Amino acid sequence: MRPTDSELEILHVLWKHGPRTVRQVNDELSQQRDIGYTTTLKLMQIMHEKGLLTRSEEAKSHVYTAALGEQEAQETLIDRFLETTFRGSASQLVMQVLGRHKASADELDEIKKLLNNLDHESH
Repeated sequence: MRPTDSELEILHVLWKHGPRTVRQVNDELSQQRDIGYTTTLKLMQIMHEKGLLTRSEEAKSHVYTAALGEQEAQETLIDRFLETTFRGSASQLVMQVLGRHKASADELDEIKKLLNNLDHESH
């Protein structure tokens, strides 16, 4: 299951707020950009067909839930991005990100802890 950018926007709403109707998702998305109800409806129907969303009927309205967890989606997308863009080289990805993005002191501390943990696990 590889969500598109538009599908990811919908998943972010559902991850943040939990199960929602199309109207509720559309209201959230409309705060970020101009998107029509029918566009959101069609996207969510397609996502349901693809297995990205589950749907239950409550009081005449379909309520949608993300079938894919946020961490699972991130891992899938990162794996795909790493393979297609950096030919599987994690070091190339990290150097590119750190070279273009000013990491905060807290972020750098977290990265150092992660590297230390990875180093200790490999010994």
